[in-house]
Amino acid sequence: MNAKQTFRSAVLNMQSNLLSFALKLTLNREEARDLVQETNLKALNNEDKFVDNANFKGWMLTIMRNIFINNYRKDTRENTIVDTTEDSYHINMSQEAVSDTPESCYAMSEISSLIEGFPKDYREPFTMHLAGYKYEEIADGLTMPLGTVKSRIFITRKRLREILKDYR
Repeated sequence: MNAKQTFRSAVLNMQSNLLSFALKLTLNREEARDLVQETNLKALNNEDKFVDNANFKGWMLTIMRNIFINNYRKDTRENTIVDTTEDSYHINMSQEAVSDTPESCYAMSEISSLIEGFPKDYREPFTMHLAGYKYEEIADGLTMPLGTVKSRIFITRKRLREILKDYR
């Protein structure tokens, strides 16, 4: 058997391994079959780049993994929507947060008064975090270690959740 036939038979012998790995990556049988097909095509087109003493199975699985990653990145780029509106900060807010109903105003004032009841050491980092400051900015502004800022914000959040767990 010549080198070309040996290579092609090695590719054929890898099909079950490729399908198994593709199923782990895609979690979908049809997508896995497409990925196996793309991997076979790429391997056959790049036969000259394979070094004889290299790990053939590892080479094939690396090709498959790279194709999967590239396809995922391409799909992500194509499905990304960029909003250029002036009030884009409303996009991530729930509809209730945006509305100015009496109930929502009352709820926000009640939550604000709860936050005001916390000790200053916990209230200040938390309110700065709510205002959009980054952890590093809060640590610099309050001359606190970064870890202290993070833990105080976490503890304040946890306390608020406990207090408001029955609130609806």
